[in-house]
Amino acid sequence: MISSIFEKTKPVNFIILLVFLFLFYWSVQFYLLDSTFSEVELVPSIGVLAILLFSVFIVDFVVKRNKLTGSNSFAILYFTLLFVVFPETLGDNKAIFTSFFLLLAMRRLLSIKSLKNIKLKIFDAGLWICISSIFYEWALLYLLLVFAAIYIYEPKNIRNWLVIISVGVCFILILYGILILLDKPYFIQEHYDFAINYDAIFPIKWWSSLKMSLFAILNMALAFSTFIHLSKSGVGKVIIMRLIAFSFVIGLVVNILVTSDNNNAVMITFFPSVIFIVNYLESIKKPKFLELVLISSIVVPIIVFVTKL
Repeated sequence: MISSIFEKTKPVNFIILLVFLFLFYWSVQFYLLDSTFSEVELVPSIGVLAILLFSVFIVDFVVKRNKLTGSNSFAILYFTLLFVVFPETLGDNKAIFTSFFLLLAMRRLLSIKSLKNIKLKIFDAGLWICISSIFYEWALLYLLLVFAAIYIYEPKNIRNWLVIISVGVCFILILYGILILLDKPYFIQEHYDFAINYDAIFPIKWWSSLKMSLFAILNMALAFSTFIHLSKSGVGKVIIMRLIAFSFVIGLVVNILVTSDNNNAVMITFFPSVIFIVNYLESIKKPKFLELVLISSIVVPIIVFVTKL
């Protein structure tokens, strides 16, 4: 039943998932995080929620445009379900904005495979990554993904590498100009200190650490399975999957580096994760087993979430 709904791309699928994510977001805020909003705080929260909901459309667009999966809605389904698995990340507004801008960067980065307007796409991807670093400075590590894309697609053109320098200069000039207008000229020095909060990382909380460990191991296994099934596919898709796998690794590293009592950036790994999950689902040949996996993926996280309330 569930597979029949999400095996095709339908407007009703977006409605179902967006309504669920809308309700789930407020459930997390009021019941799990025990947040209370004044009228002043409510408006920014609605804006954050709008960015979160719009991210679902970006995920679907990137997946379909680059043919990362088949023609189905499994990607946006699992993108939504991962919030149920990691509900605490919805309490981190910086993670939501960082994830949003990184999705925009991935959209441009993956489109380099067409070998058209490469320098413009490199500039756009680099700029989106720089913007995402306004919320988490360690997001700049995603520039390694841009370097990897250049090295893979057109490494001999020196101008491609110089674009990254122009991105940095452009970003700093624009950001500094805005900071002067906002009377916050020292934001760059204070924000981009790349400090690591060891006190937040090493007192390991067994439940969150267990979830992250299982999440990382599961995705590595699914990535391995994906590459095996793609061995018969064209080189182009294998290269894209390598970039996606690299983005997942960078995401794990960034999530660890920004960890604190108020920060939880695991959300930035959701996009590559759903690509691996959906590619595995599409490899399942038995309809009954696929249905069982889908039902388990929906029911188990919801039960775990409800027991934590």
